[in-house]
Amino acid sequence: MAKAKNTEDYRSLSDEALVDRINAEVDRLNKMKFSHAVNPIENPMAIRGVRREISQLKTEQRKRQLGN
Repeated sequence: MAKAKNTEDYRSLSDEALVDRINAEVDRLNKMKFSHAVNPIENPMAIRGVRREISQLKTEQRKRQLGN
């Protein structure tokens, strides 16, 4: 059920906001990965969640490019 909510949130974003959100999440992922390499983070599964969110955002971006 949470997945459907996120999808709706992504659809409501403007194109510029979508690109900004993707960039912010990629930066967040890079920081998490670096932090985890230096000192293991408490919840390493959070990295997977951020990767999935990035992929969902990029999927929405590609849908818009294709006109669907």
